Amino acid sequence: MRHAIVFCIIIGLSVLSGCSKAQEQSNRNENLSTGKNVLIVYLSRTSNTKAIAQIIHKNAGGTMAALELETPYPENYQATVQQVADENATGFLPPLKTKIDSIEKYDVVFIGFPTWGMQLPPPMKSFLHQYDLSGKKVIPFNTNGGYGIGSSFQTVKELCPNSEVLDGFTVKGGSERDGILLAITGDKEKKAETEVIKWLRKIKILQ
Repeated sequence: MRHAIVFCIIIGLSVLSGCSKAQEQSNRNENLSTGKNVLIVYLSRTSNTKAIAQIIHKNAGGTMAALELETPYPENYQATVQQVADENATGFLPPLKTKIDSIEKYDVVFIGFPTWGMQLPPPMKSFLHQYDLSGKKVIPFNTNGGYGIGSSFQTVKELCPNSEVLDGFTVKGGSERDGILLAITGDKEKKAETEVIKWLRKIKILQ
């Protein structure tokens, strides 16, 4: 009889534990203040911005989409720097290979990019010109080589005049110029996730 009672207690505790975990996951899902469809669009040459996009996806859910060009940039760093400088000077918008289906179904759009020439990268300008984000929450996030966001966040606001542009997130990533590529990994990735969660709570995407 005693063994049966102990067994029942163990089963009961296991059920409560399972319910607690399920409730915790449910609460986490409900923490999304929007409760709506989330899109995470990102441009990432050295995978640092991709690392932040994955952290956002892990905590906020949604659909991820990597921006790719019809004609990719050169592998050579200096050649790419020169091409981007020319595109910024002329206002050229490189055609995108990436296609987003049914953009209208998304209520929250995260847009991630590195800082190139202290500006918003031309491919992200192409995206913001091509897709109408009116009425949506637009949330920029950025990685950079240590020189900050430049004019990139301001450009996002200018290109999304009919969107609610929330405060963005920025973090130091790698420096391709110095041969430092993927830097947001290991302990740095864990630290970045802590900062991302803090930011998501600040802008009320997570509670």
